[in-house]
Amino acid sequence: MRNLKLLKSLHCSSVKGIGTPQCITVRSDNGTILIGSSFGFVELNPSSEEIITDVSLTSENFLPEDGSGQVVGIQDVPDQESVCIATATGDVILCNLNTGQLECVGSVDSGIVTMSWSPDQELVLLITGQQTLILMTKDFEPIAEIPIHQEDFGEGKFITVGWGKKETQFHGSEGKQAARQKVTSVQPAMHWDDHRPRVTWRGDGQLFAVSAICPETGSRKVRVWNRELCLQSTSEPVDGLEQALSWKPSGSLIASSQTKPNKHDVVFFEKNGLLHGEFTLPFAKGEVQVRELLWNSDSTVLALWLQDNGKEDIKPNTYVQLWVVGNYHWYLKQSLHFGNEDEKKVLSVMWDPEISYRLHVVCSGWQYLCYDWTWSTYCSGGNGAGGQTDVAVIDGDKVLVTSFDQSVVPPPMCTFHMQFPCAVNHVAFYTDPEKSSDFAVLDADNTLYICRYGIDADKDSNVKAVPGNGYKLLTRMPALEKKCRVQVPSCTTHPLCFRHLTWVADYTFLVVIQEANASQSAVYLMKITVDEQTVHVHEPSVTVNGHIISVSYSAKTKTCALQTANGQIWKYVWEPTPVLDSWKDKLGQDVKFQPPCVQTAIVEINGEESVLGITDRSRLFINNLLVAANITSFAIYDDFLLLTTHSHTCRCMSLRNTSLKDLEADLNGTSNSNDETVRKVERGSRIVTVVPQDTKVILQMPRGNLETVHHRALVLAQIRKWLNSCLYREAFECMRKLRINLNLLYDHNPQAFLDNVDLFVRQIDSVNYINLFLTEIKEEDVTTTMYPTHSASSVPSAQKSGAKKVDIICDVMRAAMEKLNPQKYCLSILTSYVRKTAPELETALQKVHELRESPPSPDAVSAEEALKYLLFLVDVNELYDHSLGTYDFDLVIMVAEKSQKDPKEYLPFLNKLKKMETNYQRYTIDKHLKRYKKALEHLSKCGPEHFIEFLNFVKDQNLYTEALKLHPVGSSEYKAINDVYGEHLYSRQHFEQAGLAFARCGSLEKALDAFVACSSWQHIVSIASQLKYSEDKMAALARSVSGG
Repeated sequence: MRNLKLLKSLHCSSVKGIGTPQCITVRSDNGTILIGSSFGFVELNPSSEEIITDVSLTSENFLPEDGSGQVVGIQDVPDQESVCIATATGDVILCNLNTGQLECVGSVDSGIVTMSWSPDQELVLLITGQQTLILMTKDFEPIAEIPIHQEDFGEGKFITVGWGKKETQFHGSEGKQAARQKVTSVQPAMHWDDHRPRVTWRGDGQLFAVSAICPETGSRKVRVWNRELCLQSTSEPVDGLEQALSWKPSGSLIASSQTKPNKHDVVFFEKNGLLHGEFTLPFAKGEVQVRELLWNSDSTVLALWLQDNGKEDIKPNTYVQLWVVGNYHWYLKQSLHFGNEDEKKVLSVMWDPEISYRLHVVCSGWQYLCYDWTWSTYCSGGNGAGGQTDVAVIDGDKVLVTSFDQSVVPPPMCTFHMQFPCAVNHVAFYTDPEKSSDFAVLDADNTLYICRYGIDADKDSNVKAVPGNGYKLLTRMPALEKKCRVQVPSCTTHPLCFRHLTWVADYTFLVVIQEANASQSAVYLMKITVDEQTVHVHEPSVTVNGHIISVSYSAKTKTCALQTANGQIWKYVWEPTPVLDSWKDKLGQDVKFQPPCVQTAIVEINGEESVLGITDRSRLFINNLLVAANITSFAIYDDFLLLTTHSHTCRCMSLRNTSLKDLEADLNGTSNSNDETVRKVERGSRIVTVVPQDTKVILQMPRGNLETVHHRALVLAQIRKWLNSCLYREAFECMRKLRINLNLLYDHNPQAFLDNVDLFVRQIDSVNYINLFLTEIKEEDVTTTMYPTHSASSVPSAQKSGAKKVDIICDVMRAAMEKLNPQKYCLSILTSYVRKTAPELETALQKVHELRESPPSPDAVSAEEALKYLLFLVDVNELYDHSLGTYDFDLVIMVAEKSQKDPKEYLPFLNKLKKMETNYQRYTIDKHLKRYKKALEHLSKCGPEHFIEFLNFVKDQNLYTEALKLHPVGSSEYKAINDVYGEHLYSRQHFEQAGLAFARCGSLEKALDAFVACSSWQHIVSIASQLKYSEDKMAALARSVSGG
């Protein structure tokens, strides 16, 4: 989903050398350009537009003075502070750039066609006029010499494993004709082919490939050699193979071009010489010539140097195209049209060996152009209700648009695409949040197209939106509203003179153009009228010293942040009067990124407007502070900063109520397991966009496919917004889908929930959803455990002292549902009884029984359905026991029938119970259910004939205290209970309590023995007096107690 965006361009045309430029090389140590010509070479400083060194090769007779000579190769040799030049006459010259001294280090009598140095500059390869290869060391010591054209395939020759001849194999639907060996006919090379061999090295320098004209067939063949000049492989015969050749530095493929019967392709060879893939150029057969193919140093961009096939009386146009691959689809990302003027004809193109995305171009009129690119995602940035989440991908003359708020469509597919007459170079979305999906397109001919949603498409327009293939499009599509050609100043007529197009207001655009002075950039304000067909840009709004490499705009404050190549940030306000000033932080210091950033954005952090930037080395800056050093991509959404890191995580940081130091500490510290700001992502993931008014974050993997994640921080922030607005339905559905604990519905603001419980029930309006909520609630406060919030304001709990959260929610929910529609919410009401901390199963069963006794309307829940639901919530045995505890045998049988119990298990027991007297029946049930206190109560009502059983039950279950409460004081039953209670206490050696029990029932002798056992002399005297002991007997009792 990324595009190549132009950071800056450098155009030098004021300095002209002698002769015609023929080849170039770059001095990486100081950034100067060495340009070879028919008279010698010059060293150009692009920044100052000055020629530092001008060396003539005609004075030493290395080149003829009439300008007919040719430099076939030029290479900077930094180890020797020299430049190596090879001439067509066969001389290899070394020129010291400090002294200007020329030294001929070798000569080939048959002439030199090509010179090529290995990437490590340890070897140099020469191809002579006799079609031989000469391999030398960097000191020009010969290693080997061998003819290009070999009969042998090479050391990598394929081996036949003896599976039989072709004639004996099965050929399927092709029939017997396929058994005959077909002679592959190969046509000679194209008429425009210069017949010069091409050399390309693999990135590690271990292998190189040579494309040369075969003397037998006149067509081109590709051969692969190693560093010892041993042939490794020869390509299969390829009809229409052309001269361009470039080995992908990563080592996987060798690119070339091929003319086919009905199309023109770029094809790829493996190192074994077999074809492996291709893509088709957007030209008809025979329309263009592919002069050269060039991979950049990190193998991500393939540059094509093209030229129109010559026609009578028409000068050919020249082009440079940049292609990238993603998800096995080749995209044309940039197209540079140089026109057909003689001075603009491209003569040499090369990628910078050190800076991966810097392209150097030299034209015949000694014009030098340098383009710096970076990756950028063109996405709509509005958060308003009127904006969609559109991402635009440039693919030649088409803009592929994917609306992620509708669906996630993996590239190269899209929701729809816009077809334009010419190749597109830039897309700018409208910065107005309410119209953020409207976009403008700038093509290679400097034509500006304005496309808007909500307008009718012109049937006669050649720009139309076309739905994507494979499905019916339900979303709306934009239409072309305005088309106008931008007339650029005469000093900036080179390709891609516009950069950083920004749509700031209706029909108002900001654009950056390089001034005539190469050290200055100008910001132009383009205002387009409705009827205007051509926009003339004459006076710049402001001029900045240095190259502007990034522009970021804030629609909220209408402030623009301009970054120059040295990292300096400038604040530009375009209305009402353009004002340019250096951007300062809160300390009053100028903001300057060191090193410069390739992507910038304006963010508001704790109320302060700041500039955020990321470098090509993954360093993240906010103003002057280096916040993190492992960031791969970022996106701004609402009050959040989303980041992907080299540790394969996606961070979501809140920009509200925080500081730069806090952000730095969070990004460089360790996170805990419940930290909602961190989540793991796949290795190499990058952020594409964030869907507004939603929680979706779109990530793209290195291979090009998309993944959608719902970052926990965004999800919780959105849920909190919904809950604050009492939008319970939206919050519930999001939490249910993304597995957020439903306790947050209450815990976020308990008092607000209790005050709006009726609204909650009406909005949810689903028995299943309410049941899900009730079954998930628990006593835990998830705002302090699972989802801790960093907000300064905390909502106090609405729980009453001693009341439990689960009970509160069940009670208020049940009250609301019974008030609104008790029949509709019958199952949810049952759930509220079951889910209480002390489940009220009897009450729930009674509700079921009422449904059976008095059935509601036919549409309501039946007793059978309600009982079946209860069995789902509660264990069947537990529910059976509770139904038995209601003493309602109809209810018991109803529960038993819905269970898996065998009737032989419960019917005899129930029949036996039905024959009993009511109180004794209930006693038996309670005893069966081990509800002994209630069983004792019912047994006490069964009459005197069951008193012996009563006493035995009291003894068995130790229910003496409860039994005493069931009989009046002084009754015979009361005394009998005290008697057995005293014996129980005496056996447990609780003598004093036993004595008191015996005394209450009148067993004074037993009471006296108990008090004597515990030496309670006061009680002994009292009981002895009641027994009317004589003085002698009393004295003897006293002596025995005292131990005398």
